[in-house]
Amino acid sequence: VQLQASGGGLVQAGGSLRLSCAASGFALDYYAIGWFRQAPGKEREGVSWISSRGTSTYYADSVKGQFTISRDNAKKKVYLQLNSLKPEDTAIYYCAAPAERLWFPNSFGDFHYWGQGTQVTVSS
Repeated sequence: VQLQASGGGLVQAGGSLRLSCAASGFALDYYAIGWFRQAPGKEREGVSWISSRGTSTYYADSVKGQFTISRDNAKKKVYLQLNSLKPEDTAIYYCAAPAERLWFPNSFGDFHYWGQGTQVTVSS
C-alpha cells in the first residue's frame, strides 16, 4: 500500500486548495480512504473519509461545510477540496487507508496505512 498526498501550499485566509492522494500497490476501489491532519504541537485528527465507491462521506465537525472529499477510482486518486481556509487549518495533511479491504469505515480508527503528507499553510 502506497499513498502520496500532494497539492498543499501557502494560501491566504479565505483561499482554497485541492489536495490529491495518489494510491498505488492495492485495489483502491475496495478501500475507503481517510484524510487526516496534524498541526504543530497537536495530535493528528481525522478530517474526512469516503467509502470505497464514493457513495458515503463523513466530515469532522471542524470542517463540515468547508471541505469536500471525492474520489476517482479509475485514476486511483482521492481528493480533498479545502475552501474558505483559516489560519487554524494550517497543518500537514495525510491520506490513509485501512489495513485490509473495507468499503465503509466505522471510525477514523479504521485507517492504518499512512502516506507522506502535504503541508498546508494559511496566512492571516
